[in-house]
Amino acid sequence: MLLPFLLQILFSIHLQASPIKRQATSYDVIVVGSGPAGVIIASRLSENPARSVLLIEGGGPSYWVTGGRERPQWLTGTNLSRVDVPGLYSTIYSNPSTALLCQNKIRAYGACTIGGNSAINAGLFFEPPASDFDKYFPTGWKHSDVSPAITRLYQKQPSTDRPSLDGLYYQQSGYNAAKQWLVGNANYTELNINANSRRKTKVFGHPVYDYQNGQRSGPVITYLQQALTRPNFRLQSGTWVQRVVRTGNTATGVVVNINGATSTIPLKPNGRVILSGGALKSPELLMKSGIGDPAVLSTLSNANQLGSLPSSQWINNTAIGAGLFDNPNTFIEMSGPTIQAYNYVYENPPVADQNLYLTKKSGHYSFAGGSCSFWDTITHADGTVAGVQGGLGNAGYQAYTDAMTVTMNIYGTSGLKSSGRVELGGGPDYLPGPSGDVYYSNPQDALDIATFIRRLFDALPGTGLTPLNLDASSTVAQIVSYITSWTPYTRGQVNHWSSSCRIGSCVDRNTTVIGMRNLHVVDASIVAPLSVNPQMGVMIAAERAWELINGLMG
Repeated sequence: MLLPFLLQILFSIHLQASPIKRQATSYDVIVVGSGPAGVIIASRLSENPARSVLLIEGGGPSYWVTGGRERPQWLTGTNLSRVDVPGLYSTIYSNPSTALLCQNKIRAYGACTIGGNSAINAGLFFEPPASDFDKYFPTGWKHSDVSPAITRLYQKQPSTDRPSLDGLYYQQSGYNAAKQWLVGNANYTELNINANSRRKTKVFGHPVYDYQNGQRSGPVITYLQQALTRPNFRLQSGTWVQRVVRTGNTATGVVVNINGATSTIPLKPNGRVILSGGALKSPELLMKSGIGDPAVLSTLSNANQLGSLPSSQWINNTAIGAGLFDNPNTFIEMSGPTIQAYNYVYENPPVADQNLYLTKKSGHYSFAGGSCSFWDTITHADGTVAGVQGGLGNAGYQAYTDAMTVTMNIYGTSGLKSSGRVELGGGPDYLPGPSGDVYYSNPQDALDIATFIRRLFDALPGTGLTPLNLDASSTVAQIVSYITSWTPYTRGQVNHWSSSCRIGSCVDRNTTVIGMRNLHVVDASIVAPLSVNPQMGVMIAAERAWELINGLMG
């Protein structure tokens, strides 16, 4: 019995010691994740023809141009996937896509596909006010520092607040009712939102989208298509990065899984790895690369998640994954006699709406359905300011779905005090997700948002609008109680995850991971909470990071 036992031990040791296969091709730059930041940084770095760039994506195709072919029957015969049509945005919830959404990769809602969340979100494209950069970002990232990045982004990425190619606005009953309410009664100013990006107190206007020619655009359409024409650039999808390979403070490649087979993609000497997997995934990859909270690293090591990296090589930093932010969200169902709800569907939209979109890229399906956006600020006794944001959708929700009801979406934005951290779940895969204290862990946030709602309700008389799921006479204290309780309308995850690898504690001002020489994070992880939906801010951060990393590479 002793010999078989010894053979079993030797066989086990041999398996554990077997090296992971090393791929033959090495690269100057490996970018992990093809969301908006990953696409932009990879594309920009590949503008140097002497620099080989690999962009890795775990998921598969999305837009038609990427090979995406998932779509409803009414798009047959077109060069459109469901991703290309803005009006199909909300159907990702009623008709979920296993091809686009992360399946058992994160413990939250998100896209794992070419384009990342920019392939499934509404496409809102709001420029952050200058004050966001000047208040919440460090030296080197102030508004004067990022202004060239903003200019380049506008030059590269089209946007519009009038997405229908016939030049008309649709679903304007909500806009008109909100204008009477907010501009007429609450002293808001109607304006072009991005042309007046610095103003975020009592402002109201049409949403801005990063659409082009009546279709969803974004970095996949603008940056990526140009990068794909370069011989030094490669996009590799269906490839899941497990961790960064490193020797001390130097990254030497990444371990990947392709259809169940594990291998290492090597980095050239003096090359750089850039993590752009998003605010949940990038901290996970850092932790699984032996960089993070030592208690977490110990757990991962015991579960054989760190490869053969010894504890002497760990880089202990509790800031990895800390500061995770998402906008606390409340739905208020608003009803009024002039409201005309519109319901988007995946299959069989009204024939007239189909034809208007297919023939003229116009009408209801040329945009994601929001009729208006508005902002205000709450100033505290100590002079600090919290941002708040709202918008009206196209239809009601849950128990309130009649033809005269639409959903008002209320966010808290910049200056909020609550945040959580990225936590890894249990084995076998230790997937990332948010901790339970992301929302309202600081009571000031609920008070700020409740104050915003109370101000809005104060301006309702004479508008004909009625909130259905929250009484218009509610006190601030009652609103606080409501929005912090679990209902179908409250404490919703907006999935605007950001801020989990903050500049100064997780990465330095050049986006280099602290303790590393050539490993970077460039995505929503490094972006502080903004006064607007974060998509444009993430793109600005990627453009700014390109300047810095390009300078380091020479």
